[in-house]
Amino acid sequence: MKIEKNKIVFSSILLCILLFITAYAVLVLDGEQGPELEADHIPVPEIRNEQKIYDSKLDAINDMKAVRPTHAPSVYDEDLMDSTGLYDPELLDKKKMHLVDSIYKHGRMQYSKGRGETLEADSIAFSQAGRSKTKKVADHIEDKETEVASKTLALEHQLFFASHPIETVDARSSDQIIMVRVDGDQTLKTDQRLRMRLIQDIKINNVPIPKNTRIYGFVSFKPNRTLIRIENIDHHPVKFKAFDLEDGSEGIYLKNNFRAEATNEVVNDIVDDINITGMPQIKGVRKVFQRNRRSFRANISDNYRLILKYDRNNLNINLP
Repeated sequence: MKIEKNKIVFSSILLCILLFITAYAVLVLDGEQGPELEADHIPVPEIRNEQKIYDSKLDAINDMKAVRPTHAPSVYDEDLMDSTGLYDPELLDKKKMHLVDSIYKHGRMQYSKGRGETLEADSIAFSQAGRSKTKKVADHIEDKETEVASKTLALEHQLFFASHPIETVDARSSDQIIMVRVDGDQTLKTDQRLRMRLIQDIKINNVPIPKNTRIYGFVSFKPNRTLIRIENIDHHPVKFKAFDLEDGSEGIYLKNNFRAEATNEVVNDIVDDINITGMPQIKGVRKVFQRNRRSFRANISDNYRLILKYDRNNLNINLP
């Protein structure tokens, strides 16, 4: 009986596979079994001499391996870390600004050593010249200030002796009695001005003042009278008081309907000096008087004639 060739090949392949599986299983099972410990013997690992022995120190040094430091990677960009190790997001901008400032400070960049030394010497000489020039300017300014101060003192001295004293009104060279009239109907309060006009030509310190020149007087009140004071006539300083042409007394006579309010005016002046604590009644009366004083008015009719006379209490008037 003749065996076929293909069956022989197939049987041999199958036998090889079985042998491979059997050998692999035996190796795996032997590897998984640990060393067995004996009761009277402790296993000791074998000592292996792994240290290499060199013939010379030069060979040992050449065989040394460079130890590289190991660092954990940084979460920040290393270009933005300053010299202290701190993170600065504006570090590049600061470096640029520092570079620009240094360029402006040194004028312009010098790339050669000789040029740099020349620039430094020139800057030192320029600074010394600037300091000397500044000192000269300061000395010049100080001299000018001293000169101006002396001139100012001399000018003040001259102005002091050249100043004009206040001129006094000489009654001997002026009219002692002046006739005036009220210019229009007027209603006046305290310290308001009364408008008047001259009835005749007059002289003040030998200066002629024509008729109908406007004069202003300031009003104050006392019982039954309206007092008027005149401080200048046509820009000439004077001291006059107005007197009523009808009765010759100082001021203008008031009608009867103003008498009570004029009396309150005087009482108000008296009450102004009263300051007694714990008396609210007096304070209330004082407020009433002050209110009446502010609201008091005098009606002066047009063409009311007055006489102006010198105030003899004025020290600036030279009377005969």
